[in-house]
Amino acid sequence: MTRSADAPSATSSPSLLSPPPRAWALAGWALLPLRLFLGVTFLFAGMQKLANPNFFDPNSPASIQAQLIASSRLSPIHLLTEHLLQFATPLGVVISFGEIAIGIGVLLGLWTRIAALGGMVMSFALFLTVSFHASPYYTGADLVFLFAFVPLLIAGAGGAPSLDARIARRAATEKGVGDPTNYVIPFAAVQDSCGNFKAGRCSALEGSDCGPVRCPVLAGGRPSVIERRGIDEVDRRAVVIGSTAAAAAGVAGLVIAGASAGLGRAIDGAPKAKSSTSNLNGGGSSVGTTTTTSGGSGTPSGTAIGAASAVEVGGAATFTAPNGDPGVVLQPKPGEFVAYDAICPHAGCTVSYSKAADLLVCPCHASEFKISNGDVIAGPSPTGLTKWKCAKGPDGQLYLTV
Repeated sequence: MTRSADAPSATSSPSLLSPPPRAWALAGWALLPLRLFLGVTFLFAGMQKLANPNFFDPNSPASIQAQLIASSRLSPIHLLTEHLLQFATPLGVVISFGEIAIGIGVLLGLWTRIAALGGMVMSFALFLTVSFHASPYYTGADLVFLFAFVPLLIAGAGGAPSLDARIARRAATEKGVGDPTNYVIPFAAVQDSCGNFKAGRCSALEGSDCGPVRCPVLAGGRPSVIERRGIDEVDRRAVVIGSTAAAAAGVAGLVIAGASAGLGRAIDGAPKAKSSTSNLNGGGSSVGTTTTTSGGSGTPSGTAIGAASAVEVGGAATFTAPNGDPGVVLQPKPGEFVAYDAICPHAGCTVSYSKAADLLVCPCHASEFKISNGDVIAGPSPTGLTKWKCAKGPDGQLYLTV
């Protein structure tokens, strides 16, 4: 039976809290740009880490080791990150391969929900360790990536061009089942063609109001796995085909990872980090045998951190402050010394001196700070560096007041 021109319209309409059946599968095409962005970004991020020797070099301020050290000061899970420091290199490899796997899965639309879940877990872990204290909160990209994966967790590839959709159609065809892809049509067309609509009522639902929320046509003839409480032959076949495709994608991911690591080292695109600054503590983790003075005999008050001669004019040197924070001291002009807490206020990475730019630069998120006063001149850091008082004593030592 078709709907007559004077038949009453449907009286049961969908609402925000009662979407039509399979509504989660209707967003695939709208999510396609997001899929492409997340897939390319995570694939590139994993390849970039493997191709960059500095990521695994403990002497580099951009290394996984440096980032774990920074998170041990600022992260709410610092007790965990402190224990992970001894496994920094294998952890970096796992993160790199994980990002490549997530990128491939999302980009190809292969096991999209699993890839999205992996992306959410990784983004949340990075949020807790790297950008938890980013201020304002929306300047931390990890939180944005976390929520960007949520629609893909809900809808998967959503029937858009993807291997998931292709596998589902192939499995259904092999088992003699119709095309499982969802398509959008006006609900009026459903009423015209279903044969159950009459005077605003649905005969298939014992005369209940006709509407998309409970519509048996929209629900389809084949319930979801949750409704069936088990998988059938079509699902089993889709799992087999999907597993084969996932294995092939995994091999491709290994090839991409190996090629990235090999190419990065072959062309030496990111040379091994060589510190342009000396270390007043000799590479140690504390100020060693320095003592606190009261300023007697012309000696500045504070704690001796090393010889002033180790800081060349127009150069810098690193040290560990009495409070345990990393520090950097510079000599912009002969006899003029300035010192700063080297922890970037944005996410806790350790800044380093760029002689070419004459700036202090964060290697993690590229915040830039003035040499003269530590003020931030390029974000995302919300504030400048903490400045410490530093002066040269008559004994040739530098004295620091924190």
